[in-house]
Amino acid sequence: MQSQTREIKLMTFNIAHGRGLSLYQGFSSARSIFKNLDRIAHIIREHQPDIVALQEIDASSHWNGHINLLDYLQSATEYPVSLHGIHNRRDGRKPLAYGNAFLSKHECKDWKVVTFGSKKLGEKGFLEACFLVDGREIDVINLHLDFRSRRTRLQQVDKLLASIHQRSLADPYHLPPIICGDFNTSSRSSRDALHQLIERSAHKEDYNYYPKRERTFPSHFPSRGLDFILLASPFEAKTTEVIRCLASDHLPVLTTLSAPLHWPTQTPSPSPQEATAT
Repeated sequence: MQSQTREIKLMTFNIAHGRGLSLYQGFSSARSIFKNLDRIAHIIREHQPDIVALQEIDASSHWNGHINLLDYLQSATEYPVSLHGIHNRRDGRKPLAYGNAFLSKHECKDWKVVTFGSKKLGEKGFLEACFLVDGREIDVINLHLDFRSRRTRLQQVDKLLASIHQRSLADPYHLPPIICGDFNTSSRSSRDALHQLIERSAHKEDYNYYPKRERTFPSHFPSRGLDFILLASPFEAKTTEVIRCLASDHLPVLTTLSAPLHWPTQTPSPSPQEATAT
C-alpha cells in the first residue's frame, strides 16, 4: 500500500534589507522601503508557502529608518509564527541588527541561531527551527554563506555540519534537516559550498538541491544560481519555481515538497559490541 504524504510549500528569499534594486538601503527612504516590503508581502500572500525562510532581514537599524522588517511582513501576511535570528548587531549612534528569519503557518517547537564569526557588519550564519507539521517534527535550516571567499564558505559549511551531527547524536531518530538559503555560490563548482555540503553530509546519497538550472541572481537579469533548497529522504520535491520579480536583487525559490504522514520509526544499528554480545 502506498504511504500517504503531505505537501509542504517552502520559500527561500534573500530580501536585501528591503531595499529592492537599490545598491544600498541607506539610499532608500522609509516610504520606498515600505513600498518594497509590500511587494515582498504580495509575493508571499500570492504563493502561500507554509514556511518562508528570509535572509538579510533587519530589525530596527539606522540605515532603514529603524523599520523592523519582520514585524511589518508578519503583519502584512498574517503569518502566526515569526522567528528572527540576528547575526549582526551594533549599538551606538548608528545601531543595526539583521540576519535570517522565518515566517511560518506551523508552530515552532524550538529554534537556535548560530553566527559563524564575530564581525558586527557583514557576518553570516544560520537559523535552525523545528516546526510541528501535523504533529511531526521537521527541522528547517535557513542558511546564509559568505560571498567573498570559497575557503570561508567551506569553513562555514563545516560548522553547519558539526551542528547537524550534534543534533543527530542527541536524537538518532530525527529526520535529516531541510536546508535552504543563500549559498553565495552556484551549483557549477563541485569544490564550492553547495556540493561540498552535500558531499560531507552523512546523508550525501539522499540530498538533492533545487532548483537545478534556474538562476536567481541578479533579479533584473539572472545569470547565477545562488539560492537553493536541499532535501533528503523521506522528503521529495514535487515542483520548484523561481519566481520572477523585482522586489530584491535575488529571486525567491518556492518548492512544494512531499513528506510522509507516518514515517517509520528507525531502529539504530547495533554497535559491534552489541552485535556480538550473547
